[in-house]
Amino acid sequence: MALEGLHHITAITGDAQRNVDFYSGLLGLRLVKKTVNFDQPDVYHLYYGDERGTPGSILTFFEFPLAVPGRHGDGMVHTIRWRVGSDDALAFWTSRLGAAGVATERDGSALRFVDPEGLRHELQVADVPDAPLAAHAPDVPPEHALLGFDGVRAYAAVPARSARLLEALGFERAGDAVWEVAGSERRATIAYEPPPAERRWRSRRT
Repeated sequence: MALEGLHHITAITGDAQRNVDFYSGLLGLRLVKKTVNFDQPDVYHLYYGDERGTPGSILTFFEFPLAVPGRHGDGMVHTIRWRVGSDDALAFWTSRLGAAGVATERDGSALRFVDPEGLRHELQVADVPDAPLAAHAPDVPPEHALLGFDGVRAYAAVPARSARLLEALGFERAGDAVWEVAGSERRATIAYEPPPAERRWRSRRT
């Protein structure tokens, strides 16, 4: 039995309210629930998705107050790719994000931007038979809503090392460093890219 795409993606935030304002208020995702990290109950677990919290739309965050962005490196998922329905949707998000002070970059059928803490996102015009997974936000027209995950981009110095694991999970090659998994209802991709050069830590005298 093949996996049904990506079930969920989890990240860390240093500011829960700012996170809710961005993902629910600006991107129009539904805040499905607010729970806690059961391994550390004093940590919030924010859970976004479509109207029903359907697998394939679920983005969650653990809040660690005052957490600062880490160093990008090998093995890190650095970009979340979302589906949208049309070029008109990309134009809508370009305008909406710009009005909120969020810089965007258009690249063909994709639109790129980052959240307030540096997590990258890419909206991609979808050409798949999967059912759309949309939330209902009053100020986001239904035809322009985010429609669930298309996949992720990750850093990998030697992506071939992941081949055996991905094949065991039902992924198939869809490009030089791109893998796709397709179940009976949903599909998703993982695209590997070379990691950035290591940054050297400098000591500072006081």
